[in-house]
Amino acid sequence: PPRAESRKQKFSFWEHETSGAPVPSYSSVSSVSQNKEKERLKEREKEAREREVRSSNGHLFTSLTVSSTTLCSSCNRSITAKEALSCPACNVTIHNRCRDSLASCAKMKQKQQKLALARNSSALQNVAMRSKTPMMKERPSSAIYPSDSLRQSLLGSRRVRSGLSLAKSVSTNNIAGVTEDSAGLKRILSQSTESLNFRSRTLSMESLTDDDLNSEGSCVQVDSWSLAVEPNFLQTLHKDLIKQQDVIYELIQTEFHHVRTLRIMEGVYRRGMLEEVMLEAGVVHTIFPCLDQLLELHSHFLSELLNRRKAGLVEGSSTNFTVRKLGDLLVRQFSGQTADDWKKVYSEFCSRHPKAVKLYKEVLARDRRLQQFIRRVTRGPLLRRHGVQECILLVTQRITKYPVLIQRILDNTKGCEEEAQALSRALGLLKELISSVDKEVLELDRSRRLQEIHARLDPRAQAEVRGGGVFRGGELLRRRLLHEGTLLCKVQGTRMKDVQVLLMSDILVFLQEKDQKFTFVVSLDKSPVVSLTNLIVRDIANQERGMYLISDSTPPEMYELHASSKEDRKTWMSRIQQAATSCPCRDDFPLIETEDKALLRRLRADIQQKDREVLELLQERVTLFSDLVEASGRGKAEEEGDMEVRISSSCRNLFRADTPQAPQAEPLLLAAIGEGEEVLMLLRPVSSVLSLHVLPVFAWVPSGYSGFRPKTCS
Repeated sequence: PPRAESRKQKFSFWEHETSGAPVPSYSSVSSVSQNKEKERLKEREKEAREREVRSSNGHLFTSLTVSSTTLCSSCNRSITAKEALSCPACNVTIHNRCRDSLASCAKMKQKQQKLALARNSSALQNVAMRSKTPMMKERPSSAIYPSDSLRQSLLGSRRVRSGLSLAKSVSTNNIAGVTEDSAGLKRILSQSTESLNFRSRTLSMESLTDDDLNSEGSCVQVDSWSLAVEPNFLQTLHKDLIKQQDVIYELIQTEFHHVRTLRIMEGVYRRGMLEEVMLEAGVVHTIFPCLDQLLELHSHFLSELLNRRKAGLVEGSSTNFTVRKLGDLLVRQFSGQTADDWKKVYSEFCSRHPKAVKLYKEVLARDRRLQQFIRRVTRGPLLRRHGVQECILLVTQRITKYPVLIQRILDNTKGCEEEAQALSRALGLLKELISSVDKEVLELDRSRRLQEIHARLDPRAQAEVRGGGVFRGGELLRRRLLHEGTLLCKVQGTRMKDVQVLLMSDILVFLQEKDQKFTFVVSLDKSPVVSLTNLIVRDIANQERGMYLISDSTPPEMYELHASSKEDRKTWMSRIQQAATSCPCRDDFPLIETEDKALLRRLRADIQQKDREVLELLQERVTLFSDLVEASGRGKAEEEGDMEVRISSSCRNLFRADTPQAPQAEPLLLAAIGEGEEVLMLLRPVSSVLSLHVLPVFAWVPSGYSGFRPKTCS
């Protein structure tokens, strides 16, 4: 055969020689094959890029022909037919450039969760079968499971729910657990030594909170009150009372879980970021705002609930108890100064929630030490499904869980009218508190949004207003932002333009975005600043998304606006009408502020900001002094045996001014008190003769006698 092939090659070569055709060389054949291979690779890369373009964050996008008034679900702006993409799974329509900024597809996320559950259930069966062999029984547990968190995710807990399990009333669907670790079983044997060393590394930090909380929450470890008490005791109670006690027990249990979450944030995450990761105190305070105040409020509330449980114990038993009276405690908790503290703390924490999560993600992405710290501590049994973001989310949701629990307690309270009235009043106070917190959070969010818009406003941007005057960007900060959004405005005939509309306390402002900067709209042929004084709002006939704004200027101006939907137009019209009704008078609040008034306003704002900073520093100073006095007073009092007297005396004399530079108010007051006592001693015989038991009327004599003299009756 080799000879035959060589003859064929020679014959083919002789044919090419005789015919005059060029002989194909080996290099030309190889170059052709390389070109074909390059073309195949280019086609594959093109197909991969197209698949990547069409799929983003779980969405499967397809091209779509849309109308000119369709708005993007991501940026809320109009879409042209060339750049429109639509996901058939979740029915969203966006720009081609906005596909990466869109949230994950909800339908695809549900499918992934189902697949993860299926994988975990299969892994559970495999692990359960392997654990029956005698060889596996002799191995240490660390050689089988890399960490307690993975073991918890695979096997589940057959014991009673631990204190870190989330409350029944808290939804955990949006919290990412440890089930996402698909390669966990593959790393079982390789991580055996790491899991052995992990306990010794994290034991010191976890023991800061675990021991104290286990001692406090030993009475609420069982799932329900019906399982916590003895069956014989349970049979003696009515069905309605049993339901009521189950809900009260759930309230105590979920409050304990919440306090544990706060202590994890304070004792593990915040302390670790400060002491181990060495982050700046300002950064940590931004991630965990008002944490000490929250912990103090909820710890006090939990102690009150546990005291009620202790007071309701049956004589001679440590497990059988009933809480018959809870309404007065709830009324006291959600009214007065305590309610003001709750409102202040939760308003600040909830308003800072997005900024805290954003800053944490940024720091976590760039700080390797923080990554190692979070990776290490979240493997421990104390922090099952309690990451930093999950803890912050649970804190923001906690205050919304109380009305549901209190309503259930009220529904099962039968036969005690006084307790039912107290619970009803507590429920009303709590709803008012939540409503006020929502309003405060909304105001803070709007103020922060107004600051962001002002920061993005072009410094050279200005607009002329009717009646003379120039409106600049600094005028926005004088006002409150009531509502904002993107609308379509009719400009120059029939053309529609996207505009950013700001509804302020007394004006409407039309802005346009250019090069990531905001400027006033100049293509309206009208003023981009519209006063709300006597503003008329009308809907457009036969157009369910259009409306007219007619200003009270000379001459009047009319603006045609179109919203994204009928409901959006209804919202805009109602809010504009409400703002126009409560618009301040121009005499009290001018449209454009003079330079002198603007300077005074800025100075007042700076002074108020400095006052707030000084107040915070003084509060911290008082806290430190109180701790110092308490520590020193306790040491001396233990030696002399009068601790309470010592501490109260030290706290009373905490801010005594003994320096010569300080104002001598105390000696002056003592001298005045002494003079008053002397005058009373002189008047005692007269009062005894007249049998009068009233104080005399004094008149101040400026000359001669430096004190008080009784006024003589003529």
